Amino acid sequence: MATNAEIAAKLLRDAASFFRHVGEQNDPIREQMDTNAQAYETIAGLVETEPTAQFDLTERGPDA
Repeated sequence: MATNAEIAAKLLRDAASFFRHVGEQNDPIREQMDTNAQAYETIAGLVETEPTAQFDLTERGPDA
């Protein structure tokens, strides 16, 4: 039986794949879709390796 973290990571990786496919079909948004895919893959990796880790979402960078 899969854990919630395993299922979440799979869903995130599937979403990353979706973004990549959308970008492949639509060149004007390809870069943004690739950025989205990378973000989803990064979080999938974190969910797999550190499922209970926390980070502060109130810290915002200069682009926020």
